[in-house]
Amino acid sequence: MTLQQWCFSFRGRIGRRDFWIWVLAWMVLMTAAFALAQYQLISMQSAAFFLVFLLWPTTAVLAKRLHDRGKSGWWGLLLVVAWLMMAGNWGMLAPIWQWGIGRFIPTLILVMMAIDCGAFLGTQGENRFGKETETVNFRGRGA
Repeated sequence: MTLQQWCFSFRGRIGRRDFWIWVLAWMVLMTAAFALAQYQLISMQSAAFFLVFLLWPTTAVLAKRLHDRGKSGWWGLLLVVAWLMMAGNWGMLAPIWQWGIGRFIPTLILVMMAIDCGAFLGTQGENRFGKETETVNFRGRGA
């Protein structure tokens, strides 16, 4: 699989290694962008735009990893649900419900998705999403 397919295509399957490489790269890029914004070397809006810019590759990598697990890429919407629950204003609820809906359930979703995508092996052989897992060729065409 090429880097272009890895970052922009929703077809195919990737293994845990390539999934964790993306997660690490995403964390480094986000940390750098928001650190630059913190030190006012770029605006906070630029850092936020960079986050939005990385949504497509992130969803593409997540969808391919979910495909390897035999699941539809639509399962990735659980992360959107978790984010919305964390960002919500639950002040009208009792404190225990504020904590449960605003923190516990989203954290549970994030942890379960990380375990499912990052720890469990994919399905062996061909599944409904394609052939066996492809590794990403990070060195380009010559390697």
